[in-house]
Order: sequence, then structure tokens, then C-alpha cells
Amino acid sequence: MSLEGLGRLLIAGAIVLLVLGGIFLLLGRLGLDRLPGDLVFRRGNLTLYFPIGLMILLSVVGTILLNLFFRR
Repeated sequence: MSLEGLGRLLIAGAIVLLVLGGIFLLLGRLGLDRLPGDLVFRRGNLTLYFPIGLMILLSVVGTILLNLFFRR
């Protein structure tokens, strides 16, 4: 792979990360950061957060979108 191709790949990856970051910011403002099924453990100064509900929601939405766009 040439340096030009690698540069394009890095720029495309940065754009994808920017879009995903914007989506996560919007989801947080819509109140989808704490869904039923999310596990939060608090003990003293330590907080562990496992967003299982959000990951299930993103998986379902992602599966639907990928099937719509890449179905043959």
C-alpha cells in the first residue's frame, strides 16, 4: 500500500470516528445513555458502568442498517 493510500485510509477512519462521536453525543442528549438493562456498580470512589442495553440497541439498529444497504 502506498503512502497516498494509507493517508486516504486514515482520513476515512477519522471521518467515521467523527460521525460516531456525534451520534453518541446526540444519543446522550436524547437520554439514551442510561437504558433499562444497563448495569451500574458503585462502591466508594469506584463506579463500573456496563451499557448492555445500549449495546443491544446499537446492535439491532446496526444489523438492520447493514441488511438494508448490503443485501443482495
